[in-house]
Amino acid sequence: MFNSRHISLSKRGGIWGLCILLLYSSPLSCFANFSQAKELIYKIKEGLPRGTFIGAIGVDLNLDFTVEPPFLFNLLQKKVSEQYVNLNNTTGELYTSATEIDRETLCPDNSNGQGCVLSLDVFVLPQQYFQLVKVKIYIEDVNDNRPKFPVDEITMSVPEHTPINARYAVEQSAVDPDLGLHGVQTYWLVNDFGVFTLDVEENEGGERTPFLIVTDALDRETQAEYITDIIAEDGGTPPLLGAATLKIVITDVNDNCPKFTESQINVTLHGNTTKGAHLARLHAFDPDLGANAQISYAYSERVPRDTRSLFHLDKITGVIKLAGKIDTGTATFYKLTILANGPGCIPAVATVTVHIIKVVTGPPAIIPRYIAPEKDGVVTVKESEPTFSPIAFFTVKNIDMNQRVDCHLEGTGPFRLGPYQLLKNEYLLETTEPLDYEKTQEYELIVVAKNSQDLIIKTFLKVQVLDENDNAPVFEQSLVKISVEENNPPNTFLTQLQATDQDSESRGEVIYLLGGDAPGIFLVDRVTGVLTVATTLDREEKETYRFIVRAVDQGTPRRESIATVVVTVQDRNDNSPRFINKDFTFFVPENFPGYGEIGVLSVTDADAGENGWVALSILNGSDIFMIDTGRGTLRAKTSLDREQQGTYQLWIEAIDGGEPALSCITMVTVLLLDVNDNPPIVLFPQSNQSYMLVLPNTLPGTSITEVYAVDKDTGMNAVIAYSIVKRKGGEPGSFAIDPETGNITLKRELSNRGLYSLLVKVSDHGQPEPLYSTVMVNFFVNETVSNESYIQSLLTREADIEVEERPWYIGQMREGPERYELFPCQPVLIVLSVTCLGLFFMVVSLTSYICCKRFKKHRKKSSEVEMPLKRKNDSTQVVNRKLRQISNI
Repeated sequence: MFNSRHISLSKRGGIWGLCILLLYSSPLSCFANFSQAKELIYKIKEGLPRGTFIGAIGVDLNLDFTVEPPFLFNLLQKKVSEQYVNLNNTTGELYTSATEIDRETLCPDNSNGQGCVLSLDVFVLPQQYFQLVKVKIYIEDVNDNRPKFPVDEITMSVPEHTPINARYAVEQSAVDPDLGLHGVQTYWLVNDFGVFTLDVEENEGGERTPFLIVTDALDRETQAEYITDIIAEDGGTPPLLGAATLKIVITDVNDNCPKFTESQINVTLHGNTTKGAHLARLHAFDPDLGANAQISYAYSERVPRDTRSLFHLDKITGVIKLAGKIDTGTATFYKLTILANGPGCIPAVATVTVHIIKVVTGPPAIIPRYIAPEKDGVVTVKESEPTFSPIAFFTVKNIDMNQRVDCHLEGTGPFRLGPYQLLKNEYLLETTEPLDYEKTQEYELIVVAKNSQDLIIKTFLKVQVLDENDNAPVFEQSLVKISVEENNPPNTFLTQLQATDQDSESRGEVIYLLGGDAPGIFLVDRVTGVLTVATTLDREEKETYRFIVRAVDQGTPRRESIATVVVTVQDRNDNSPRFINKDFTFFVPENFPGYGEIGVLSVTDADAGENGWVALSILNGSDIFMIDTGRGTLRAKTSLDREQQGTYQLWIEAIDGGEPALSCITMVTVLLLDVNDNPPIVLFPQSNQSYMLVLPNTLPGTSITEVYAVDKDTGMNAVIAYSIVKRKGGEPGSFAIDPETGNITLKRELSNRGLYSLLVKVSDHGQPEPLYSTVMVNFFVNETVSNESYIQSLLTREADIEVEERPWYIGQMREGPERYELFPCQPVLIVLSVTCLGLFFMVVSLTSYICCKRFKKHRKKSSEVEMPLKRKNDSTQVVNRKLRQISNI
């Protein structure tokens, strides 16, 4: 099956290199036990299938597989080896891999016959058994390649006078990548035509070259070229063949002379033959090519000079024409000797005998000469021929010089017969207008000649009109309008295009094509013209399609016409109305006038016509709001007050006019913006005639009371500021008020007893101008309240003195400092007040002394207690100094 052998070699340098390698893979020293490197050689053939056994390394090394630990086999060159072979790591057996071994691929430069070797390095492990095994696998060639010529057609030129046994090398020899006998061994011809054979020569390098050998005489005029197949055959079993076309071109040599096709020509000539008449044409033939076949014609020297002048000979074409007028009285015939001269040849000789016939007057004769194609008296004329196209010449013969002849045309059709220029008795038949095959395919004409003796000669002529592709197809409609509803099913029929062509046969066959501007969704049947749409149409995506369709005939050249197709997609109610926003929010100032425009709701519907008409309605809140269906304008029926309700949420429905109707709903939020239309409301003090008892020994910095007010507005319209605008009693600057909290604080010691009044302004920060209210804050400075009626009388009197009783005032009021005098006679009043208070305090002191012991404890407690503000008619009700905070309304 396979030959295997192994050779044991000792390579000291290789072992040292291996030691260096093992330093990186084994902890043992390189000087441990090791064996000498061994070499195994295997031979296999190329192209073996996967899994083919190559050799067993362990068996060939005579290893004992019963030892422990067992042997391991590893490949070093994994990238190369694993591509072609697989190694069993436990048994050391080598097999072919999935990649087939091709010797020509593995060893592409091994064309000189040296062996193709796949070299492997195998390690035998573990360390105590370590061996390096050099494995060489020789790849033996098999005949798996055919010979191949470098070109598919080989052309060789061989002169026709080549001697027999002449040899010509075929330079484009075949190549076979296989070696030895599997390479190219011989060549042969499929057909040698009896005049060729092949011989094969081998050079010193072993290359074989085929030689073409001429075995018989060649004659280019007999056969100008030979075409056969040349076969290259290798030496395999069975042999493989390669082929190429061999074209052998026979080149010309001047080995032929001219020869006349007719050496004797007789010509009969009437005495009245006109000058220039064609008498004869001589034709000589030379089978050679090119300059070797050039022929010239000439008269022999034996032809008289006057005869040469009478009959003109064209030296190139050999045509003889009458060059003068014949004298029928002196000669009855002429003999012309013509020579055909060729290069390097003896001239060929031909004789033309011209017999002269004297003209005798008789009945006229009509001689036709056809310009258009004619056969059996039928003339064919293409319908594309232009007007005045010549059809035939008619010559009237046998006419005396003094005889008058009438020649005319009978029959119908666009033809006329008339004298040709100034020539006598020559008539030209020609067309008078273009012919049309589609109208008339055939005409029958009669040419009539009548002489003065009323002798009539008629010649019948039939003219057939040949059809040409001169008509383009014509659509029944140049503009095809089609309407189709959207959401149609695929492949919907649209229309059937109709076009006709008046031409005959294939020239009248029509096919239908779409123009280049036609969308790909439209299809047309080439034969029937049925137009369909392949997909579902959507009017909202595109409403109109406009494109070109073509009708093309099958003539040459092809003619075509076009029509315009307009496809209109009709609307269906397949789209609901859509608001431009998911929801709407409108900000409106309160007190906005009724029926004013709050906002516009924009809504669209992609459908058209009634399907796209949209009506709006309010689902809730229609008693307060209304909406304009046309413009979508939202209005309120009445003025809105934010303090009553600050936010409205409406549901608006949009319904289209389709059948069935489609709708959508959106939410509209109306937010009322605050307007400064409410002044602050003072909640404490509750009246301008309320008062508070303040002890004279109250220390500066003590918080006396607080003015508390609220504003129904919001934002800056509800931000409240407190200020003292007027006062009565006490020293200027005795009291201060916090502008933000309204807290009133004592700033100076109270030296005088009696009633102190402060006019406090409570103002918001509204725009365009703030609103405000005023309140009178009264303090009664004393240790006790012994005479309630007296205090009330003071409050009653003071109520008439510049105290703002109105709950609020809209306007701008100038704010003065706290030291602003409430009354113009302030000094006098101060003196009187101090005197009255002094008397009052003396009475109070005496009364207090009497009741001191009885009320000692009570007085001690009451000295630190503030008396609350009291209303005018309520002396017993006690209120807290601070009210609970009230939220803005």
